[in-house]
Amino acid sequence: MTTDEIRALEPNVRRKLKHFADCFAKAPVFDYFVNYSLGLMAHFERKSIEPIALWIGAAVRTLQLFLSQFVWDHGRIESRMRRLIMDEHGCENAIGVIDASAHAKQGDKTPGVQRQWCGESGKIDNCVVGQHLIYTNNDPKNPFSACIASDIYLPECWINDPARRKEAHIPANAVFRTKWQIAADQVDACLADGVRFAWITCDEEYTSVPEFIYRMDRSGQRVIGEVRANVHCWATKPACRSSQAAHASKRVDNLCRFSGVFCRQSWRRVHIKDTTRGACVWEVKAARVYLVAQDADGRSRPTDRSYWLILARNAETGEIKYFVSNALENTTLEEMLRVAFARWHVEMWFERAKQACGFGAFEVRTYQSLIRHWLCSRIGMYILASETTELREKKTGDHVRASGSSDRSHIATVA
Repeated sequence: MTTDEIRALEPNVRRKLKHFADCFAKAPVFDYFVNYSLGLMAHFERKSIEPIALWIGAAVRTLQLFLSQFVWDHGRIESRMRRLIMDEHGCENAIGVIDASAHAKQGDKTPGVQRQWCGESGKIDNCVVGQHLIYTNNDPKNPFSACIASDIYLPECWINDPARRKEAHIPANAVFRTKWQIAADQVDACLADGVRFAWITCDEEYTSVPEFIYRMDRSGQRVIGEVRANVHCWATKPACRSSQAAHASKRVDNLCRFSGVFCRQSWRRVHIKDTTRGACVWEVKAARVYLVAQDADGRSRPTDRSYWLILARNAETGEIKYFVSNALENTTLEEMLRVAFARWHVEMWFERAKQACGFGAFEVRTYQSLIRHWLCSRIGMYILASETTELREKKTGDHVRASGSSDRSHIATVA
């Protein structure tokens, strides 16, 4: 945003940020919070600490200390942000979108940095990976999205290195967690703060792990996500427990190709959504299956309950996707696929957050600094999204009044 735009928006930003004032022990620290958040929204080529400090007239070192050492309760702020989002934008059809975002970095000091897959550069690269949870109403005309949870993925090489942990001020209680474990913990934390999702959706890195789905079961949370072709399940429960191949679980790709429950079905065309390129239509087949669970002795067995396995084929390209869901048996394919293809919200949010609020422009060396930078960026994005949503609603209302009708179905979508 330009300086003039920031100035015009500043009163509303300050009013929103006052919701968090009591999370700061000292008023000057709260002022740094407000100014840093405004700086993240401002128009800089790179929104790192130095240009923001110069813009707000603060010492660079002071702003570094604001993120790394000054006393303020960022955990309480995050919880309150979630409750504000629910009060202002909560809806019955809300979707939680789980995804990771990698940020290419030089050196070895940023917490969690190592050579790993980096989506930002599209290759194995030196990067930091954040695990995030997006809340979206998935409204086709006036969508609202906000990031309500962020954590740093800390590889085992960091967890098991006392010297690096000490230097980066990684909390003593931090243990190694896989990305799916972090994601499941984030869902539980958001539910505890009063966030309510109609659905959770994610890519194959999460739902390809049955234990992640079982965590969602225990939370009472519906989930649908893509799975890899080599995930195993049973179309029907085996007659007995045996090591013979006839009784073993099957890969989902083979089950969808050769199992009678799929072969006997005809392809069903499902309209997912309308896009700028035309209608998004997939051909689908679906059946109830049993996932692989583990007994106390480590032996595999079919789950007691059944799950949805959906085979989807792109009508134009022939691309194949496999989805698994714990939804009830009477859930429609249209609803499940609508949710499964809502993951574009998280990609859009990452893109906008990096451009508008400096989400990836961190130059910090401590765990707390990075968590706090992400939090300020996320709050900035939440405020901008709220302002945008309100502006769209006002414009839509003006169109309604001008037409003399209250029927919103005839209103053109405001970009």
